[in-house]
Amino acid sequence: MIKIWGKILKEDKILRSFVLEKVESMDYSKFFDYVTEICGELDIPTPVVIKTHIFNYAKYNFVRFTKDDFVEEIGFDKLVLENIFGR
Repeated sequence: MIKIWGKILKEDKILRSFVLEKVESMDYSKFFDYVTEICGELDIPTPVVIKTHIFNYAKYNFVRFTKDDFVEEIGFDKLVLENIFGR
């Protein structure tokens, strides 16, 4: 099972959040698809996902995307994705 909590933060306050739940095993080759789905639900642009983001999520159970990870302008400080299943 997959549960990823996506949070949009501005000045360390949560503006919006969404929990992606899937009844399947975590497949890191689909990580971009998970990020895209979360961003679609939060109505924000999808950030550029690189290997470092995937490794940080796999190792530390969370990853941060800042304005430098987005091609478009964003109205928040960061997007944080956190694994909330099986910690």
